[in-house]
Amino acid sequence: MNNRMDIFSYFRNKGIDTVNPAFYRQIEIWRSWYNSNVKKFHRYKVYRGKGASVNCLRHSLGMAKKVCEDMADLLLNEHVAITIADPTTDTFVKAVLEANTWEELGNEFQEWKAALGTVAYVVYIKDATVDEAGNMTGGSVGINYVEASHIYPASWQNKVITECIFTFPKTYKRKKYVHIQYHRLENIPGEGRKQYVVENTVVENTTGAGNELTPDQWEQIPEFSGLAGRIETGSDQPLFVIDRLNMVNNADEDSTNPMGVSLFANAIDIVRKLDLEYDSYANEFSLGRKRIFVAPEFLNNADGSPVFDPDDTVFYELPEDYFSQAKSKEAIREVNMELRIEEHSKALNDDLNWLSLKCGFGTERYKFEGGGVKTATEVISENSDMYRSLTKHELVLNRVLIQLVKTIIRAGISAGISGLDENTDIVIGFDDSIIQDKEAEMQKDFQMLGAGIMRPDEFRAKWMGETLEEARKNLPTQESEVIY
Repeated sequence: MNNRMDIFSYFRNKGIDTVNPAFYRQIEIWRSWYNSNVKKFHRYKVYRGKGASVNCLRHSLGMAKKVCEDMADLLLNEHVAITIADPTTDTFVKAVLEANTWEELGNEFQEWKAALGTVAYVVYIKDATVDEAGNMTGGSVGINYVEASHIYPASWQNKVITECIFTFPKTYKRKKYVHIQYHRLENIPGEGRKQYVVENTVVENTTGAGNELTPDQWEQIPEFSGLAGRIETGSDQPLFVIDRLNMVNNADEDSTNPMGVSLFANAIDIVRKLDLEYDSYANEFSLGRKRIFVAPEFLNNADGSPVFDPDDTVFYELPEDYFSQAKSKEAIREVNMELRIEEHSKALNDDLNWLSLKCGFGTERYKFEGGGVKTATEVISENSDMYRSLTKHELVLNRVLIQLVKTIIRAGISAGISGLDENTDIVIGFDDSIIQDKEAEMQKDFQMLGAGIMRPDEFRAKWMGETLEEARKNLPTQESEVIY
């Protein structure tokens, strides 16, 4: 729904309670800084006197997005490995992740998590057959990726969301729709246990009225054709996984709010100051460019042809009465404004250090140089602020990734995929290349190899990603004949 208050009115009419609507306005503030498009800041007016003003567009360093990109790249990149002990289950899960563009969207939604505080991964079974009782058979496993503004917790305890509503905006033939998906727990009659039920609703929102469509009307829209109104999972485990930064949410007065907070939520003042400084820095070059003021009689030759190139902006024609009013009688005068480059660079670098510290990267992460921001790439220490920040966020992400894998496995079992083991061991290997100097470590191992402390097959297995058995087979002939 275009007007966010409409969705809360819809919830109230349904008797559903969720997070305070004011918090979602805060999410939109974070989004505006992430996009470097803050009302009355990046677009503003400057008063020029006599009731006149001029519209201006403020230059931006885009640091809110930059810190989110960097956190996403550090938390989830191509070096992060998901290892599943059971081979059949491992093959199935990796195929599902690949089919749902995990390598690309996984990193993208880590960035959204850093920007808006919360994301969700909603596992579903597509192309399945659902009978009248809501029982599901067949189909394949899919993943919906959802960012904070479309996540509405309905029930939670100790910040753990147990029931949740997700909204999926769609457009078909210039009409706007919202698919509302409610994941809730309900008792199974006569069994003394609970199960998750997924309830789907489609609302047309072209005019903002929020009119519910009937299931028969869904079938006329390809986006919703085949969508079941109600699905009984038979399991007390959810099909959604909530992912948030491991930071206290101080953006809401309600301390029980289970939603996350933006990485830069408590550094917006610094982001604002950086953009003010960068805008001033950029204006130095615009306002301080060389100008040459020329008296009118020197602009044309005797035959009337121009002396100077009329498209050259460095020359400025003085008015006809200039000499009668000016104290100086110079016919041609050069003006060079002094550029305050050093002062601007120092201010920018000071605030980049503050921003880096506030966002968990320690100091010296960013440096303003040559008119742009450069990022330090050195290996970090295990006792640094950045290392502690990363490991803190990895605690949550480790749980999230394991939960996502288990949810995919359960969905696969529900879809009738044979041979899957829900209880298999799952290990998440995070990227430690920024903590460990790989080149130095390899050189150390090479010296140990030369000293006879490390065997050739051990060295090869470690640095070429092979098992010991594979390494022994792949060693050069003279080495492979050695019996260990």
